[in-house]
Amino acid sequence: MKQTFVKAAVWACCLAAVACGQAPTAMGPGEYAVMTIAKTDREIPTNYSATIRGRQDIDIYPQVSGTIWQLCVNEGQSVSKGQTLFIIDQVPYKAALQTAEANVAAAEASVATAQLTYDSKKELFARNVVSQFDLSTAENNLLTAKAQLAQAEAQRVNAANNLSYTVVKAPSNGVVGTLPYRVGALVSASMPQPLTTVSDNSTMYVYFSMNENQLLNLTRRYGSIEATLKSMPDVQLQLNDGSIYDLKGRVESISGVIDTSTGSVSLRAAFPNPNGLLHSGGSGNVILTSSFKDCIVVPQSATFEIQDKVFTYKVMDGKATSAPIDVESISNGKEYIVKSGLVPGDVIVTEGVGLMREGTPIRAKGEAAATPAPEQNNEEAAAAADQNEVKDAAAQTQTEKEE
Repeated sequence: MKQTFVKAAVWACCLAAVACGQAPTAMGPGEYAVMTIAKTDREIPTNYSATIRGRQDIDIYPQVSGTIWQLCVNEGQSVSKGQTLFIIDQVPYKAALQTAEANVAAAEASVATAQLTYDSKKELFARNVVSQFDLSTAENNLLTAKAQLAQAEAQRVNAANNLSYTVVKAPSNGVVGTLPYRVGALVSASMPQPLTTVSDNSTMYVYFSMNENQLLNLTRRYGSIEATLKSMPDVQLQLNDGSIYDLKGRVESISGVIDTSTGSVSLRAAFPNPNGLLHSGGSGNVILTSSFKDCIVVPQSATFEIQDKVFTYKVMDGKATSAPIDVESISNGKEYIVKSGLVPGDVIVTEGVGLMREGTPIRAKGEAAATPAPEQNNEEAAAAADQNEVKDAAAQTQTEKEE
């Protein structure tokens, strides 16, 4: 009797524990944000650090030595070609020119005298009055006088040029730079610092660099360097204060030599500067926009990298399946342009890919959960039946105890 009672009590406790606990349920698929692949157009800007230079930055050095006698311009002043900038003391150069002119006059007189002597000797030789030696000597004296005249004339030209060099003129239109030398300063052609710099700012040259891989990408896209220069879109200039320059520029040249120390190549873009907003020596960023037509674009958050290869998770049969993709080297930091690995209509996971595993069940956010399977109802019925058995066993135990 006691053994029967103990077994019934143990059986009742076990069934009660099972009945009180929740039956385990099958884990359903997690909710993730997904996107369906479709083709679109995209423009991706890329920034390159740049330096601004005038079309011509001409350092002005004196061609003769002397003290500055007059300063004819101010710093920052716009000048035209041929306008006087400086005047160097002209007194010694005027004296040198006068001396050279006097030497020319003396040489001309010597030539005239030698010409008369030669003509006289020639006539006398025809009459057999003088010898051939006398005639030849007169002729040589004439040639010497003419050579001395030519030398004197060259010295006069040189003196005139030196005098003209005392007036330093602008070699082109532009803007005057700093003026480190003032009136009374002694200057010469060999001094280390120029008198000033004249910058032609009507059109500004903006220099920037890109690495070898970026250059190769451009060349492959357009076919050649010449085709690249013709087909590249206009570029924009971001100024040092962060604002965008109103006018666009064109890339005019690409260096044919890669700098071995930096692995980069230099490019030059030209920007019009009608209002003089750009200044030589300034800095900024060139914005080069790459246009892609009918391309596949995916957010970078939907990708992950393994050994320099980019992957994404496709949703296939309700599960995450990793797939390698090939992307363009140019990106905006938020998206990738996919060259291969995805086709329109594919569905990819766009969140949580860094912690996701192969074969993870996927349900798109917003989709209704699946209806509970019939097995769950059967389990509830079985639990109810077990509870009934517990009740019957307890009743039987109570009856045996009364007996």
